[in-house]
Amino acid sequence: MAFTYVKNSEDALDIVQDVAYKCLKNIDTLKEKKYFKTWLLKITINCSLDLLRRSNKIVAIESTDLEKHQDILNTKVDVPLMLSLNDILEKLNETEKTVILLKYFQEYTFQEISLFMSLPLSTVKTITYRALGKFKQYIKKEDIYGA
Repeated sequence: MAFTYVKNSEDALDIVQDVAYKCLKNIDTLKEKKYFKTWLLKITINCSLDLLRRSNKIVAIESTDLEKHQDILNTKVDVPLMLSLNDILEKLNETEKTVILLKYFQEYTFQEISLFMSLPLSTVKTITYRALGKFKQYIKKEDIYGA
């Protein structure tokens, strides 16, 4: 999740280290063990956003990062589509990006995302559909599929 936000393995590892520290320091604030993963993801997202705000920059994927993840590139994944999805994710604002990542990459329900982000359920749905609309506009604009 951290790498998805910062697009840099070194910064992502720093975030993971920071998250581990914060989790150990604040484990007593976790009320129910069944929400540990959600709690951990929320801390990870917040640390990632904090780093981006501090650096006040958008970091592009470096070629060395692509080489480190060569096993992913060698799978039967449609790399142009994967890169296009990353491009689209970068066009979303932080809230939209978080909702899409939680909904479609972490497979949380709207209700879980609503609790996780402390937003009304209807707002989470609106954000999701607005972000999906941006995906559709981008696909039409870029004509990704050659249609």
